[in-house]
Amino acid sequence: MTQILIGSFLLSVLHAVIPNHWLPILAIGKKEGWSTKEVTQVTLISASAHALSTVLLGLVLSYLGAEMENHINEFTHLIAPSILILLGLVFIYRHHRHKHFHINENLKRKRSKIQIIMVLGVAMFFSPCMEIEGYFLLAGTHEGWLVWFIALMYFLITITGMALLVRYAYKGLLKINWHKLEHNTGIITGITLVITGIISFFIH
Repeated sequence: MTQILIGSFLLSVLHAVIPNHWLPILAIGKKEGWSTKEVTQVTLISASAHALSTVLLGLVLSYLGAEMENHINEFTHLIAPSILILLGLVFIYRHHRHKHFHINENLKRKRSKIQIIMVLGVAMFFSPCMEIEGYFLLAGTHEGWLVWFIALMYFLITITGMALLVRYAYKGLLKINWHKLEHNTGIITGITLVITGIISFFIH
C-alpha cells in the first residue's frame, strides 16, 4: 500500500509540472493580454476539467480492480503489478513521442475569452492523464479509502500545481528548461511505474 501512495504522489506532482499541460494556457494568456488573475482563473478551470475526467476514469478502473480481486486470487499479487510494469515500459518506449494536450489551430484564431475557456476545458476533459490510472486499478484491490485518498491527492496537486506554475511563469519568475523536462517525462513516469510494480510483487 505504501508503494502505491508514494508512486501516485510522485506521478501527481510530475503530472502537474508537465509543461504541455499548462504552457498552451500561458501562451494564450500572453497573446490575449490577460492579467495574472485571469490566466490563473482559466488555468484552474482547465485543470479542474482535466483532473475530473482523470479521477472519474480512475474510479471506474478501481471498481474493476476490486471486482477482479474478488474473482481472481492472483490479481493483486501478480496481474496488477504486471500491468503497472507493462504500462511503465510503454511510457519509457514512447517518451520521445509523448502527446497529451497541445495548442491547436482553433485556439490560435481570434476568439472570445469564453470561447477559449470552453475549448480549453473540453480539450482538457477529454485528455485524461493515463499515467495515474494504473495506480487506481491497483488501489481498487485494497481498502476503499485508498482510492478516494489518491483521487483527492491527485485532484488537489494537479489543480494547485498547474495554477502556481502558470502564475509564476506568467510573471517570468520561473527559469526552467521546460523542453528538456517534457522530453524526459515519459522516462520518469515509466521508471516510477515499473519500480512500483516490482515492489508490489514482494509487498502485499
